[in-house]
Amino acid sequence: MIRYLKSGQSAATKAENSQQVRNTVEGILDDIGAHGEKAMRQYSEKFDKWSPPSFRLSETEIEECIRSLPRQVIEDIQFAQTQIRNFALVQRAALQDVEVETLPGVVLGHKNIPVNSVGCYVPGGRYPMVASAHMSVVTAKAAGVKRIIATAPPFDGAPHPAIVAAMHLGGADEIYAIGGVQAVAAMALGTETIAPVDMIVGPGNAYVAEAKRQLFGRIGIDLLAGPTETLIIADDSCDPEMAAVDLIGQAEHGPGSPAVLLTSSAKLAAETPKAIEELLGWLPTAAIAREAWEKNGEIILCDTQDELVAEADRIASEHVQVLTRDPDYFLRHMTNYGSLFLGHRTNVAYGDKVIGTNHTLPTMKAARYTGGLWVGKFIKTCTYQRVLTDEASAMIGEYCSRLCAIENFSGHKEQADLRVRRYSTQVA
Repeated sequence: MIRYLKSGQSAATKAENSQQVRNTVEGILDDIGAHGEKAMRQYSEKFDKWSPPSFRLSETEIEECIRSLPRQVIEDIQFAQTQIRNFALVQRAALQDVEVETLPGVVLGHKNIPVNSVGCYVPGGRYPMVASAHMSVVTAKAAGVKRIIATAPPFDGAPHPAIVAAMHLGGADEIYAIGGVQAVAAMALGTETIAPVDMIVGPGNAYVAEAKRQLFGRIGIDLLAGPTETLIIADDSCDPEMAAVDLIGQAEHGPGSPAVLLTSSAKLAAETPKAIEELLGWLPTAAIAREAWEKNGEIILCDTQDELVAEADRIASEHVQVLTRDPDYFLRHMTNYGSLFLGHRTNVAYGDKVIGTNHTLPTMKAARYTGGLWVGKFIKTCTYQRVLTDEASAMIGEYCSRLCAIENFSGHKEQADLRVRRYSTQVA
């Protein structure tokens, strides 16, 4: 039996909040689409108090940001980027071009072609999300994207040096200090000084996600990322301190972040709230994390592993941390998750920052139909076909002609019939 001991916000409340976001974003996109950089600058001034002579950072400004950082920071950024790059290159190597002769004289194939230009958005409002620069820029570079631009909002009135360093070291060709919807609009629609891109990737707040949703179709996107989600699956091998730390460690992302404890241990379910209170008593980000836990935290108690799997797949969380005696059971049986973190020795923060997998992952149940950002998101798998012989063209043409007739496509049928007439070896 599944028992819901603590529940989060209702779907109706979430929907009401979304409508205001949609309206605001639509207005900003329309304004920037019509007035270009002038409108972008007005929104940057309004939301970020930021209106520099040029939003694009010069080589000198980039070098100054890098020089301002301690050597250890640079080395740590490089270590993280090496892990992410290495895994992305392994993924890229798994994507193979193919060509096969399916019938005598009929050749089919596909090529894996990188997107030509990508805009990488790096959040920087509440927290300077240095790791997001690795995840988008480094992965796009590994995919072979020719032009990579990257943008992040100013932090405390200036470009954040560590974000700029991560963008540059990751391989960004152009770096801009612009935030929010205005940054997404500028990259997607273009301005007098920013050439538009073919695709935009990267996480952000609700307004950034909504901007990507409204622009999708005009440009490609990676996915629609909402507030960070974490789900912990635990049995009695997990202690309350670890459960509390791993729940609240993700809840600090923002007040809208769901954090769910799914457990088969009644003792853990009962004791974890007390451990959370103790943690919130000293954690510097306690105010944000507490609001997230109170509004969106859940505790769900199950009797069996099958119930745990079924409930986890229903939730389809962005991050799923498995703190059980047999974490591989969930690797074998779960189907809906953004990324799995298996066993007590790993945690979501490793994936967020350094271990090598990508932290831009599906939220809001999108894990039912998509994975997260990876090198393949920057690749177009494009097919081609070639007919080598007269006999093959005439044979395929006869089938095609009859199939077109079923659908009453007379023009399509004539395309086929022309080849049958020209290439058939039979005498009329």
